[in-house]
Amino acid sequence: MAGSHSIGGRASVPEARSAGTWRIRRIKEDSPMIRPATLDDVDDLLRLEETCFQTDRLSRRQFRYMIARAHSDVLVHAQDGRVEAYVLTLYSRGTSMARIYSIAVSATLRGQGVGRALVEAAETRAKAEGRITLRLEIRRDNAASLALFRALGYRQFDQVPDYYEDHMEALRFEKSLAPQFKAEQVQVVPYYEQTLDFTCGPASLMMAMRALQPEQPMDRTLELRIWREATTIFMTSGHGGCGPFGLGLSAWHRGFDVEIFVSDGANFLVDSVRSDLKKEVMRLVQEDFLAELEAHDVPIHFTPLRVADLKARFEAGGIPVVLISSYRIYGEKFPHWVVVTGFDERFVYVHDPFIDYEQGETALDSINMPILQKEFEHMTRYGRAGLKAVLIVSRREAADA
Repeated sequence: MAGSHSIGGRASVPEARSAGTWRIRRIKEDSPMIRPATLDDVDDLLRLEETCFQTDRLSRRQFRYMIARAHSDVLVHAQDGRVEAYVLTLYSRGTSMARIYSIAVSATLRGQGVGRALVEAAETRAKAEGRITLRLEIRRDNAASLALFRALGYRQFDQVPDYYEDHMEALRFEKSLAPQFKAEQVQVVPYYEQTLDFTCGPASLMMAMRALQPEQPMDRTLELRIWREATTIFMTSGHGGCGPFGLGLSAWHRGFDVEIFVSDGANFLVDSVRSDLKKEVMRLVQEDFLAELEAHDVPIHFTPLRVADLKARFEAGGIPVVLISSYRIYGEKFPHWVVVTGFDERFVYVHDPFIDYEQGETALDSINMPILQKEFEHMTRYGRAGLKAVLIVSRREAADA
């Protein structure tokens, strides 16, 4: 059995990759040969990389970071004092999700169940860290990896054409580590990645509209068009993002019903800029949005929605588009839009249009992200004033069409 990053296919077992910041703690494994990696294992790990992978190998510096500082677990299978296999699991910040980033098994241990034992050990660790979902990507032509993960109960939920350098397709798999979770609790919301730093709002709205009306386009042209329609001109620094009133108008003009819930009116996010001129421009833009919304009788509620309210509207057929503070996920204090894709007793599930490539993440880390409901309540307050904003997008009633 060999290795395979991104569970791709440079070997005959799975693989995947991401980033973070927790120290590995010693744990009891079913196999006495499986243990957390230490810095003394780095030479052996590099040897495995050389023998198992032809490209995209982890470096000495990366292994040292993953073992000592990253938000990850590195588990190794040692035999006769020598590391012969490893699995690297990355933990998503601010969510309850984990991802198998890389797994490698030396040729001498092929066919002995080492890969399976490592994956099961990784699942045990992920559960101990409070993770409820474990994901990975596998090349379509990596038969050994596909067989292993299907046998372990992983479910394919997506496929991405032309994903690898040689144009091979990637298959995305996940496994629920929480027995009570059922896949049908998550709405089928197509995923769209924002293409600019300031278009999270349009990207989230596009996903909501596409879920309700599959013929709706979901491309960069529409992303930029909605941004032009909904931008507040200024926000924090650089180009302005989109506020709830502009996004609500964009949805209404495209034939959707929308309800807007906010904690403030024309002053929404005005304090995110310092210049009096910019503050005045943002007020004027939002006053104009509000006037048009009122002319179209779009419901605007100056009261926040709690998770229970979001769930009720979701179950009634609405798709919530929610403003969050990105600090709890990305460590940066900026307003950010996401779209809710489902609920269960403990978690809210969201698509995040942003993919943090600098931290080694892929779309796999941004799709149906499980967030504890209590944590989500905190996320939905932005800034010192605790600003809140939600759009409930739904199919328009026939009488209003």
